[in-house]
Amino acid sequence: MSDSVADGYPREVDKDKKLNLKTKLAYGAGDLGPAITANISVFFLLVFFTNVAGIPAGLAGSILMVGKIWDAINDPFVGVLTDRTESKRWGRRLPWLLYGAIPFGIFFFLQWIVPTTNVWGLFWYYVIIGVISQVFYTVVNLPYTAMTPELTQDYDERTSLNSIRFAFSIGGSILSLFLARLIFSLVDNRQQQYLVLAAVCAVIAVLGLFWCVWGTRDRVLAFEAKRSQNDESESIPIAEQIKIVFNNKPFLFVIGIYLFSWLGVQITASVIPYFVIYCMKLKESDVPTVMIGVQGTALLMLFVWGALSKKVGKKAVYFMGMFLWIIAATGLFFLQPNQINLMYVLAVIAGSGVSVAYLVPWSMMPDVIELDELQTGQRREGVFYGFMVLLQKFGLAFGLFLVGIALQASGFVENVPGQTQLPVQPDTALSAIRIAIGPVPIVSLICGLFLTYFYPITREMHAEILLKLEERRKNNS
Repeated sequence: MSDSVADGYPREVDKDKKLNLKTKLAYGAGDLGPAITANISVFFLLVFFTNVAGIPAGLAGSILMVGKIWDAINDPFVGVLTDRTESKRWGRRLPWLLYGAIPFGIFFFLQWIVPTTNVWGLFWYYVIIGVISQVFYTVVNLPYTAMTPELTQDYDERTSLNSIRFAFSIGGSILSLFLARLIFSLVDNRQQQYLVLAAVCAVIAVLGLFWCVWGTRDRVLAFEAKRSQNDESESIPIAEQIKIVFNNKPFLFVIGIYLFSWLGVQITASVIPYFVIYCMKLKESDVPTVMIGVQGTALLMLFVWGALSKKVGKKAVYFMGMFLWIIAATGLFFLQPNQINLMYVLAVIAGSGVSVAYLVPWSMMPDVIELDELQTGQRREGVFYGFMVLLQKFGLAFGLFLVGIALQASGFVENVPGQTQLPVQPDTALSAIRIAIGPVPIVSLICGLFLTYFYPITREMHAEILLKLEERRKNNS
């Protein structure tokens, strides 16, 4: 029988029925909006605050830090609310995407408006809009990520589903940079450039979420119809969650590796526009091209590093990727304005390292969870992944704050709103930009390498963990 929905109620669907390509594509489209908006914000929001809105760099970094910290805090609240949502017409997750999509797009767009020239008026405007924008980001993104196990219970099909999701995610990030390159080259007014870019990205984000809602509705409601009414799962208190994660020593290593890797990613991403414009003396429309070199390489190298890790292991892959990134960061620090071709070569090399920062820490997580299962007899993915995401957002907030404070302390001159010509930066500010794109990420990456070297779960240890888990399952069956 068809799994269509009539009068708001799902018809019976065989739980083993495979997902069709249409449903998979619709699910993948749900990550398009969050990916595009997040990518544009990471690369351009700080430089927009200083070069368009005219906010001092330290205040600009503080705005972004407040937004990110609030984003981390509101995650568990939205998660609990989505679990408790009941809707016969839309299920638990889809109402959040459906009703949150348009506000999500609107408040993302409002971040790129300059409503006044008063610095403190702008500061509080962007803090308030940023906080609300992060709330709606969570409203659409957190329920979306929770949909995967509800769309299919098949282990291999979940892998296929997530492959399509990340293709949309990374593809959306690259698309946003192509849009930025096109719009920056066609629109002369600096403020209008960001308004047009934000408007286009907001529309794509909203349409992607609507596509996800309508394309997955039948399948989601079919799952809801079969879901047990007596869910015996219990929420784990915060104190118990903290105890769990801090008693798992390999997880602490993974946290450190992930934080140092992503601190390097965040600082590099936020300072690239300043480096390209002020140190390399290129046009603002050239910034997205450099970023495409980094992101495009990161996307392609995911498959290379993934295949290589099966042969030489995760540690070796992490060391190779980080050494490439350190070489690139060193080269960028010494790069001169007349070495444009070398800049693009170094961007590609850096992208290879960035790819490892995406891949390796997340690939270590299942090892940690299986060790925890061996020690405790329970699988607690939610606890570990929840803390991973929470710490990622705190790390991003800290990185943005550091960049802003460092630029302001170095004497960086913010632009006057409406001024067409960017101010000339003092040598101290140029030096700070070079340090932020070179030595600072290098120190962070070296710390990550140190932790990776001592990461306790080897290939042999992991094989032994799996063997013991298999024996336990056989004995319990």
